[in-house]
Amino acid sequence: MRAGLGFDVHPFSDDAGRPLVLGGVRIDGSPGLAGHSDADVVVHALCDAVLGAAGLGDIGRHFRDDDPALYGVASAVILSEVLLMAADAGWAVANADCTIIAESPLLARHLPIMSELLSSSTGAPVNVKATRAEGLGAIGRVEGIACMAVALLEPTGNAD
Repeated sequence: MRAGLGFDVHPFSDDAGRPLVLGGVRIDGSPGLAGHSDADVVVHALCDAVLGAAGLGDIGRHFRDDDPALYGVASAVILSEVLLMAADAGWAVANADCTIIAESPLLARHLPIMSELLSSSTGAPVNVKATRAEGLGAIGRVEGIACMAVALLEPTGNAD
Protein backbone atom coordinates (compact mmCIF):
# COMPACT_ATOMS: atom_id res chain seq x y z
CA MET A 1 0.00 0.00 0.00
CA ARG A 2 1.07 3.59 -0.54
CA ALA A 3 0.12 6.87 1.12
CA GLY A 4 0.08 10.29 -0.53
CA LEU A 5 -0.32 13.79 0.85
CA GLY A 6 -2.07 16.65 -0.94
CA PHE A 7 -2.51 20.34 -0.24
CA ASP A 8 -4.29 23.16 -2.04
CA VAL A 9 -5.19 26.76 -1.28
CA HIS A 10 -7.10 29.39 -3.25
CA PRO A 11 -7.96 33.00 -2.45
CA PHE A 12 -11.54 34.20 -2.54
CA SER A 13 -12.54 35.58 -5.94
CA ASP A 14 -13.51 39.19 -6.62
CA ASP A 15 -16.16 37.85 -9.03
CA ALA A 16 -19.44 38.11 -7.10
CA GLY A 17 -21.08 35.58 -9.44
CA ARG A 18 -18.50 32.84 -8.93
CA PRO A 19 -19.90 29.97 -6.83
CA LEU A 20 -18.03 28.38 -3.94
CA VAL A 21 -17.54 24.66 -4.57
CA LEU A 22 -15.95 22.44 -1.92
CA GLY A 23 -15.80 18.68 -2.13
CA GLY A 24 -18.10 18.83 -5.13
CA VAL A 25 -20.78 20.68 -3.14
CA ARG A 26 -21.94 24.16 -4.05
CA ILE A 27 -21.99 26.32 -0.91
CA ASP A 28 -24.48 29.16 -1.32
CA GLY A 29 -24.10 32.51 0.43
CA SER A 30 -20.31 32.68 0.26
CA PRO A 31 -17.93 34.08 -2.34
CA GLY A 32 -16.30 31.58 -4.65
CA LEU A 33 -12.61 30.85 -4.87
CA ALA A 34 -10.37 32.25 -7.61
CA GLY A 35 -8.88 29.69 -9.95
CA HIS A 36 -8.66 28.37 -13.49
CA SER A 37 -11.06 25.50 -12.82
CA ASP A 38 -13.88 25.69 -10.28
CA ALA A 39 -11.12 26.05 -7.63
CA ASP A 40 -12.43 23.21 -5.45
CA VAL A 41 -9.55 23.00 -2.95
CA VAL A 42 -10.89 19.77 -1.45
CA VAL A 43 -10.90 17.87 -4.72
CA HIS A 44 -7.57 19.40 -5.76
CA ALA A 45 -5.91 18.30 -2.50
CA LEU A 46 -7.42 14.82 -2.88
CA CYS A 47 -6.14 14.61 -6.47
CA ASP A 48 -2.64 15.53 -5.32
CA ALA A 49 -2.78 12.91 -2.58
CA VAL A 50 -3.85 10.19 -5.04
CA LEU A 51 -1.27 11.21 -7.63
CA GLY A 52 1.47 11.32 -5.01
CA ALA A 53 0.61 7.90 -3.63
CA ALA A 54 0.57 6.44 -7.15
CA GLY A 55 3.96 8.02 -7.91
CA LEU A 56 2.46 10.14 -10.68
CA GLY A 57 3.61 13.62 -9.66
CA ASP A 58 1.11 16.35 -8.89
CA ILE A 59 -2.04 17.91 -10.27
CA GLY A 60 -0.14 20.78 -11.92
CA ARG A 61 1.92 18.36 -14.01
CA HIS A 62 -1.17 16.79 -15.56
CA PHE A 63 -3.71 19.63 -15.45
CA ARG A 64 -1.98 22.93 -16.18
CA ASP A 65 -3.67 26.11 -15.00
CA ASP A 66 -3.02 27.76 -18.34
CA ASP A 67 -4.81 25.05 -20.38
CA PRO A 68 -7.85 26.73 -22.00
CA ALA A 69 -9.66 23.36 -22.13
CA LEU A 70 -9.67 23.29 -18.33
CA TYR A 71 -11.01 26.81 -17.82
CA GLY A 72 -14.02 26.59 -15.49
CA VAL A 73 -13.99 22.78 -15.49
CA ALA A 74 -15.60 21.00 -12.54
CA SER A 75 -12.86 19.52 -10.38
CA ALA A 76 -14.88 16.28 -10.30
CA VAL A 77 -13.82 15.81 -13.94
CA ILE A 78 -10.18 16.17 -12.93
CA LEU A 79 -10.67 13.69 -10.08
CA SER A 80 -12.16 11.15 -12.51
CA GLU A 81 -9.09 11.49 -14.73
CA VAL A 82 -6.74 11.18 -11.75
CA LEU A 83 -8.50 7.99 -10.62
CA LEU A 84 -8.15 6.53 -14.12
CA MET A 85 -4.45 7.42 -14.17
CA ALA A 86 -3.96 5.73 -10.79
CA ALA A 87 -5.89 2.66 -12.00
CA ASP A 88 -3.73 2.47 -15.14
CA ALA A 89 -0.69 2.51 -12.85
CA GLY A 90 -2.19 -0.36 -10.83
CA TRP A 91 -3.60 1.54 -7.84
CA ALA A 92 -7.03 2.14 -6.28
CA VAL A 93 -8.03 4.36 -3.38
CA ALA A 94 -8.45 2.37 -0.15
CA ASN A 95 -9.49 5.42 1.87
CA ALA A 96 -8.81 9.15 2.16
CA ASP A 97 -9.08 11.91 4.72
CA CYS A 98 -9.45 15.63 3.95
CA THR A 99 -9.23 18.62 6.28
CA ILE A 100 -10.61 21.94 5.08
CA ILE A 101 -9.09 25.00 6.74
CA ALA A 102 -11.46 27.99 6.65
CA GLU A 103 -12.71 30.72 8.92
CA SER A 104 -15.79 31.21 6.81
CA PRO A 105 -18.25 29.90 5.75
CA LEU A 106 -19.37 27.44 8.40
CA LEU A 107 -19.15 24.01 6.80
CA ALA A 108 -20.38 21.46 9.37
CA ARG A 109 -23.71 20.76 7.66
CA HIS A 110 -22.03 20.28 4.26
CA LEU A 111 -19.31 17.85 5.36
CA PRO A 112 -21.40 14.64 5.26
CA ILE A 113 -22.52 15.42 1.71
CA MET A 114 -18.91 16.08 0.65
CA SER A 115 -17.83 12.78 2.20
CA GLU A 116 -20.65 10.94 0.44
CA LEU A 117 -19.90 12.48 -2.96
CA LEU A 118 -16.15 11.86 -2.75
CA SER A 119 -16.63 8.33 -1.42
CA SER A 120 -18.92 7.60 -4.36
CA SER A 121 -16.42 9.10 -6.83
CA THR A 122 -13.42 7.20 -5.47
CA GLY A 123 -15.19 3.95 -4.60
CA ALA A 124 -13.66 4.14 -1.12
CA PRO A 125 -14.38 5.84 2.20
CA VAL A 126 -13.44 9.53 2.14
CA ASN A 127 -13.72 11.48 5.38
CA VAL A 128 -14.06 15.27 5.13
CA LYS A 129 -13.72 17.53 8.14
CA ALA A 130 -13.11 21.22 8.75
CA THR A 131 -11.11 23.36 11.12
CA ARG A 132 -10.29 27.04 11.56
CA ALA A 133 -6.99 28.90 11.45
CA GLU A 134 -8.07 30.74 14.61
CA GLY A 135 -7.50 34.13 13.00
CA LEU A 136 -3.88 33.42 12.04
CA GLY A 137 -2.42 34.09 8.58
CA ALA A 138 -4.21 34.59 5.28
CA ILE A 139 -6.77 31.88 5.99
CA GLY A 140 -7.44 33.36 9.43
CA ARG A 141 -7.97 36.77 7.82
CA VAL A 142 -10.61 35.15 5.56
CA GLU A 143 -8.58 35.69 2.40
CA GLY A 144 -9.17 32.15 1.14
CA ILE A 145 -9.63 28.49 1.93
CA ALA A 146 -7.11 25.64 2.09
CA CYS A 147 -7.36 21.87 2.30
CA MET A 148 -4.99 19.05 3.22
CA ALA A 149 -5.67 15.46 2.16
CA VAL A 150 -4.09 12.08 2.63
CA ALA A 151 -4.96 9.06 0.50
CA LEU A 152 -4.09 5.42 1.00
CA LEU A 153 -3.86 3.42 -2.21
CA GLU A 154 -3.86 -0.34 -2.60
CA PRO A 155 -2.50 -2.29 -5.55
CA THR A 156 -5.06 -3.61 -8.01
CA GLY A 157 -2.78 -5.88 -10.03
CA ASN A 158 -3.98 -4.10 -13.17
CA ALA A 159 -0.94 -1.96 -13.99
CA ASP A 160 -0.29 -1.23 -17.67
